[in-house]
Amino acid sequence: MKPLIIFGTGEIAEVADFYFKRTVERRVAAFTVDAEFIQEERWLDRPVVPFEEIGKEFPPNGHDLFVAVSYQKMNSLREAKVAAGLAGGYRLASYVSPQATVFTEEIGFNCFIFEDNTIQPFVKIGNNVTLWSGNHIGHHSTIEDNVFISSHVVVSGGVSVGRNSFIGVNATIADHVAIAPYTLIGAGAIILENTEAEGVYVSTAAAERRKVKSTRLTKF
Repeated sequence: MKPLIIFGTGEIAEVADFYFKRTVERRVAAFTVDAEFIQEERWLDRPVVPFEEIGKEFPPNGHDLFVAVSYQKMNSLREAKVAAGLAGGYRLASYVSPQATVFTEEIGFNCFIFEDNTIQPFVKIGNNVTLWSGNHIGHHSTIEDNVFISSHVVVSGGVSVGRNSFIGVNATIADHVAIAPYTLIGAGAIILENTEAEGVYVSTAAAERRKVKSTRLTKF
């Protein structure tokens, strides 16, 4: 495999570097970010190169690219950098943890699939999708491009998750529900019906009962 260039110098880039090196033995040659955001010339003992000049020192015929960026602006920042990498001639690598249970081969480029994900048969995963650890993706479901799914999410069978959506930790989506593009689903939310594009769906956050002390409760 070609050496890898990782876009990013934040926490997700550091996590990506760890996983690529330690679990699939993929060499990370350098990091890259936009020139205006470079704070130091080396990071994690490797060079940090301006993205605008990456092709000069690490050309695409000898290197692959992985964009390690979060879900900011409903994944549009990560989407834009993936598009720029493709325009520059780079192959976008994906990471699929050896500790994930995967029963599909339909996984796109620049995907980041962590350990303990269960991906059942007949699932389709698009490009630039992040599945953090411990999710269940049910049979015959489709995850479209530029989606970020946090940990311990249950996507039941036959679900479609529209492009550029975000699903928070411990959310649950019922069978055959259609999640529209750019849907934001908050932590712990239960989705039983189709969503609307750009909709925001959150559960009620737990509130502190200020007049009750935990040490006074008789059942705990």
